[in-house]
Amino acid sequence: MSLHFGGVTVLDDVGFDVEPGQILGLVGPNGAGKTSLFNCISGHYKPSAGSIQIDGTEVLGDHPSTLARHGLARTFQHPALQLRETVLENVMLGAHKRLPGGPIAWSFRMPYPRRAEKEMRAEAMTLLERAGLDWAAGERADELSHGLHKGIELCRALMMKPKLLLLDEPAAGLPHAEVEHLVETVLRIRDEDDITVIVVEHNMGLISALTDHVVVLDHGRKLMEGTAAEAQSDPRVIEAYLGKEDADDAA
Repeated sequence: MSLHFGGVTVLDDVGFDVEPGQILGLVGPNGAGKTSLFNCISGHYKPSAGSIQIDGTEVLGDHPSTLARHGLARTFQHPALQLRETVLENVMLGAHKRLPGGPIAWSFRMPYPRRAEKEMRAEAMTLLERAGLDWAAGERADELSHGLHKGIELCRALMMKPKLLLLDEPAAGLPHAEVEHLVETVLRIRDEDDITVIVVEHNMGLISALTDHVVVLDHGRKLMEGTAAEAQSDPRVIEAYLGKEDADDAA
């Protein structure tokens, strides 16, 4: 796909495939176009040209709510939580597209939406338990740390029952121990729930531990793709991150 804002080229004919069950890392220096690419895939930007397909279905330009029905969910660099609501309520928001009935049924608290709400509450608690956050279920989100917000947002995304999960800098601001826990959680989710994952991340330790494959962007173009180890030893990638003079010194 390509993306232009006015006369500025943000993405220049970037293309790649992600296999079912794969964890793909999208890496590159600041300004490489990683988040813009995520925004295109998730429907927040409409590419200027190209194609985006999920399971062979063209989804280019679809609204995020439509993409959710195709099994896509995402997290953001800065978690957008309802800070005055509890952790459990925030996670349950991820299931709003799955709840039956309309405004009238919910206004009159009819039996079937009440049953659905009870089931969603139990499902949200199970996700919090898997993430080690069940102890915080009744806490207000604004009373918890940034790192915990990341975990809450991940659980909320999983409430959508995605086939494809986009994680935008999930380790940003996390201490080392929490990064290790994040890696374990995402790997377990991929294996147990059969979810395909694309992750944007600057933490190359996480990328090495987590991903099966990486795509490296630089100035809106695909620089290379391969394993994390191949990317870290590629002279083009080293130069993109360090600059030519520093890359020559490193060599």
